[in-house]
Amino acid sequence: MDILKVSSRSVPNSVAGAITGVIKDKGEVEVQAVGAGAANQAIKAIAIARTFLEVSEIDLICVPGFANVEINGEDRTAISLICKAK
Repeated sequence: MDILKVSSRSVPNSVAGAITGVIKDKGEVEVQAVGAGAANQAIKAIAIARTFLEVSEIDLICVPGFANVEINGEDRTAISLICKAK
């Protein structure tokens, strides 16, 4: 499964376009975010992607969870948002 990593500086419309492209190609994508700002941008991007996919009559389902990631040699906990086409 493809993983899209979102930061607090990510542009939600750009991330939404990436989510839309992967969903259309593969049917699912994992969006990861570390920190409140990154989680905020990720959620906004998923909401925007959902509207982008409505045109293709694809409904987007999102399942939240946690993932362990390594950043600069340090283990961190990320929010993992598994997005699937319905």
